[in-house]
Amino acid sequence: MVGTGVFAEIFDGDLDVFKYYSEGEWKKSSSGKSVAIINPTTRKTQYKVQACTQEEVNKVMETAKSAQKLWAKTPLWKRAELLHKAASILKEHKAPIAECLVKEIAKPSKDAVTEVVRSGDLVSYCAEEGVRILGEGKFLVSDSFPGNQRTKYCLSSKIPLGVILAIPPFNYPVNLAVSKIAPALIAGNSLVLKPPTQGSVAALHMVHCFHLAGFPKGLISCVTGKGSEIGDFLTMHPGVGCISFTGGDTGIAISKKAGMIPLQMELGGKDACIVLEDADLDLVAANIIKGGFSYSGQRCTAVKVVLVMESVADTLVEKVKAKVAKLTVGPPEDDCDITPVVSESSANFIEGLVIDAKKKGATFCQQYRRDGNLIWPLLLDNVRPDMRIAWEEPFGPVLPVIRINSVEEGIHHCNASNFGLQGCVFTKDINKAMLISDAMETGTVQINSAPARGPDHFPFQGLRDSGIGSQGITNSITMMTKIKTTVINLPTPSYTMG
Repeated sequence: MVGTGVFAEIFDGDLDVFKYYSEGEWKKSSSGKSVAIINPTTRKTQYKVQACTQEEVNKVMETAKSAQKLWAKTPLWKRAELLHKAASILKEHKAPIAECLVKEIAKPSKDAVTEVVRSGDLVSYCAEEGVRILGEGKFLVSDSFPGNQRTKYCLSSKIPLGVILAIPPFNYPVNLAVSKIAPALIAGNSLVLKPPTQGSVAALHMVHCFHLAGFPKGLISCVTGKGSEIGDFLTMHPGVGCISFTGGDTGIAISKKAGMIPLQMELGGKDACIVLEDADLDLVAANIIKGGFSYSGQRCTAVKVVLVMESVADTLVEKVKAKVAKLTVGPPEDDCDITPVVSESSANFIEGLVIDAKKKGATFCQQYRRDGNLIWPLLLDNVRPDMRIAWEEPFGPVLPVIRINSVEEGIHHCNASNFGLQGCVFTKDINKAMLISDAMETGTVQINSAPARGPDHFPFQGLRDSGIGSQGITNSITMMTKIKTTVINLPTPSYTMG
């Protein structure tokens, strides 16, 4: 059960609230206040977490800074050893963490377990990759540049940035937290985690696994609370050396306020699926279902718009409709394909997009149905560019189909978006696929498969409003370090070697 057994110390049974993590200890906030976490399925309070104060954030930053100085001197193999231990503990306790994901964010049970196991694998891989890339330096000599003699030797290596602030999103609060935590720690940084409200309790359980692994006190902290109280205070804190954020529009606001520190941001997407006449339409339909409706479409890499050639559109729409009809709809505990979206405000936003599409003449392939936060899967055909759903990200199980008359039309729609995270193209002609990939202004283009973030060591990045910098284990380790060089100056030789 959540908050019991090995996780008992993270829960205050008297106040029915989860504690926050600072200086290697589980603490109650001096604010005496808590933040309620609403179960998307029942729409009732499921958990409560501490509402931390700005003073507590200051204390966390102070201890993170001093802990980092010692951690940076810890041998690389020892850092990796602790990460492997944390990964093992995380996977061992996958069930209670998955239970939190089911209750907090309505993630289907099997997907919740998969997220925790994937997170453990990510931590282990990161430990190995960190040892490999951080164990190497570079040696340069001066006579490779015109006009210089061999009188300078330059030694360069990667050193940590300091305190990393990690802010993951609600939809993958464990996986997208460890994708920031593990690279930060292997690189010698300390880490302050601000989890999303929906997903906080799963994140606190995950942090406890790192606590049980025996990391030094103060190296990892986890503060919970209202964004209005500690959000800007955290992101603008002078103690922060780097921010890794995954989420939506908030990231753009953070980037404008953060100052001169490295930023790693993965924001929204309107991932386009371009379907050519020669595509395998059964393959396309299967990937549209997987890409558009997995976790009720609440994924940044979900297929968000289908751009299909008119000549095959009718056939494709019929194939997708048949598959939509087979999707199960209901509570996450029953492992349904479509579960409630995360909040009432999210459901209301999705409904607004649907109403706009209806007014403007989109073809509804299913009847629109909603019960509280639960929205039945909906395919909208004959969507036009004047409809909001053509451009805005629903983050729900509603997918627009736009019929196109040329590949250029599809590319133009894709590139006219404010977003540029991922996209995909379906065709049997690899030459066409490569040309279209080159023309699509997105961070990643998948050929004959739906967009996806993993495997977690692949580079992952977006253009325009979809983000700054690149993720993936290797890229994250690299961006959470900086280059330090030492130059040895030799005396100028007074003679020529014979």
